Amino acid sequence: MSSLSTRHYRVLGFLLLALVAASLIRADDAAATAPKIIPYGDLRLRYERDWDSQTSAGVPRANRDRERARVRLGLNIDLDPEWSLNVRGRTGDPHSQQSPHLTFDSSDHTHDDLKAQLDRYFVHYKSGPMMAWVGRNGFPFWQQNELILDEDVTPTGAAGTYESKQGTGKLTTTVGAFALPDGMLRLNGHMYGGQIKYSLPVEKNQLITAVDLYDMQGHNGARYLRNRNGARDYLIGALKTQWSTLAGGQPLAIGVDLIRNFESYSAADVAPLPARNTDQKTGYDVSLQWGQLKKAREWQLAYTYARIQTLAVNASYAQDDWVRFGANGQWDGTDIKGHEFRAAYAITKTINIVARAFFVKAITSVQDGNRFRVDVNLKF
Repeated sequence: MSSLSTRHYRVLGFLLLALVAASLIRADDAAATAPKIIPYGDLRLRYERDWDSQTSAGVPRANRDRERARVRLGLNIDLDPEWSLNVRGRTGDPHSQQSPHLTFDSSDHTHDDLKAQLDRYFVHYKSGPMMAWVGRNGFPFWQQNELILDEDVTPTGAAGTYESKQGTGKLTTTVGAFALPDGMLRLNGHMYGGQIKYSLPVEKNQLITAVDLYDMQGHNGARYLRNRNGARDYLIGALKTQWSTLAGGQPLAIGVDLIRNFESYSAADVAPLPARNTDQKTGYDVSLQWGQLKKAREWQLAYTYARIQTLAVNASYAQDDWVRFGANGQWDGTDIKGHEFRAAYAITKTINIVARAFFVKAITSVQDGNRFRVDVNLKF
């Protein structure tokens, strides 16, 4: 699929209008009250330092300091107890589907122009144990981190979730079909995904286990995605487990993700990546998180170790936090092994500060890098 054409806008607009009309008729029949409009948003200010980094050719990168910002503003419109509309805009380079951040100062004297786009616009329905949405939204699948799917990537399509009790636990089934973004204004390729998640309380503890499968079907014609990530097929399976308990009066979560891309590749399939990457299709991460940021003066400490091979996931839709690998607003979030250390403190219920340090090496080359970030986050 190429750009988001006039035809796509008309189809999306027709779906939105049809669903709004149906919900308004339903509200009128029930003598419902007027729609409830809830504005929301957030602001992030970031300081970032990259040092001791080199390219895959062994060429040192210059150390870099950047000051960055992100603004997101949205409206949620509750039409009745079941139907709602949501629209949100964010800052960011329109050529990047992964990052909404803009650089306003840096040690190399570069900065980004002020640009913003809509990143979410969808109709949402919820009734009892069932939830569904259609439009453009974030990925609906539960995850412990963004090593498989970046939360800033917002595909266009539809998703549904159904919850049911199974014994003493809860079974959540989520499915979705999406057109994938190529930058923020174009679409390229499709994804069909499913997840089965089981949450089991064990006295004061909780065990969560999830099995995921993501079928990404590539199409030629991507304008911004790197390394033919838009044209290549991926069949990604993941097994996720998290154990939560209390330690020292604070919540403690220990998690493990196992990842495998079941697609088979030839050397031509992985080009322009080196042919040795045909079997670079597995990954895992282990994480530890202690504390929470729900109220003022609460704190959190976290650690993650990750080893994600080049084709374990689609690098154009995975995290862009850990490394400096990539160019032109597109980041390569795979072929990495390394550590993330995190410390966070809630100044108020709506303001927190988060410090993160990353120490990463490439798996297949000498490329590496160290990164430190401090984010100040404010929710409106």
